[in-house]
Amino acid sequence: MFDDRWRIVAVPNEVTPGRGALAGPFHFGPEAFDPHQKNTVTGNTPEENRDALRNLGGWILSDLGVDRDALREMVHPSLRDIVDELEPNEAIAACWDDRASYFSGTLSLTSVAQRVRDATGHVVGTVLLVKPAVPMGTIAMLCAAGDVEHLQRMQRFAEPNRRPAAVLFADLEGSTQLSKQLPTATYFRLVRRITRAADQCVIEAGGLVGRHVGDGVAAFFAAETAGSEAAAARACIVAARAIRAATSQVAESQDLDRDNVTLRAGLHWGATLYIGSIITPGRTEVTALGDEVNEAARIEACATGGRILASKNLIERLDRADAADLGIDPNHVTYTQLTDLDTATDKARQDAPSIPVYDIAAATK
Repeated sequence: MFDDRWRIVAVPNEVTPGRGALAGPFHFGPEAFDPHQKNTVTGNTPEENRDALRNLGGWILSDLGVDRDALREMVHPSLRDIVDELEPNEAIAACWDDRASYFSGTLSLTSVAQRVRDATGHVVGTVLLVKPAVPMGTIAMLCAAGDVEHLQRMQRFAEPNRRPAAVLFADLEGSTQLSKQLPTATYFRLVRRITRAADQCVIEAGGLVGRHVGDGVAAFFAAETAGSEAAAARACIVAARAIRAATSQVAESQDLDRDNVTLRAGLHWGATLYIGSIITPGRTEVTALGDEVNEAARIEACATGGRILASKNLIERLDRADAADLGIDPNHVTYTQLTDLDTATDKARQDAPSIPVYDIAAATK
């Protein structure tokens, strides 16, 4: 929102978190720009500033009651040539297509500006509304299918960094044989429902859904979003158990034997995982790098028979209250090294033989 002197007086939190109300300088003046000519409030690039002045400059001339020479002295030097293109404008509203820098890319936008007048008809300001240049039907579909809180959590990881987090890998056991037994359409419907249910379990536990590979699911539970390492470990275990239960419910809904539709899961703790978002034209996802990620995959591969194998490093992150609520007593858990499991894979014996694990699926409250 601009006042009648074209100073920004309010912006959304998404633009300047925690600064909803401002008393800024003239929006296109030298005081509003940093050394790289970006606007200090909106972060607009030099070219974006030039486009904005082209579309709003006519109103600025009218509101300030100055001629081009006076306005040329008021604006940032990089914008002075734009002033020659401007004509005073008294229109009630305006709409134009625009582009802006976002997530290291360029975003197409639709901008709508609306004049605000007092009871006497005097202009007291201008409201500028900006939305992605995407049909509302598409935006509605994304918002209906996606979880807004999860998308907002993903935004917090736009900048990759080292973060302590719990890791969850889950995979449909015996999927190759199952895919041969079932009609293709039935098997696809099963995988789709399990994937949706698994994602929902992760989201409800406060986690971040990672990459889907076939019928497998990866998820991360960062301490910074969970509130503590103990909370992150608890959320990971809660999600794993919920996914296991949801898989059985999906099997029943498709009249399949629950014993033939089982999920194996591996849970681990990473103290220094490198976690961040990967955004491409085709997808958006959160991923993590680190030895513990590979180790979690090895743990999951050993969890046959519908087990949920959690590492000692993860379980010992639980505080006493959470452990009791989950039905786990860390002081009386008997761990087994991966290499000693009768289900240990060759890769597990090679890459992570000495990791101690415990089947939390067998633990009860």
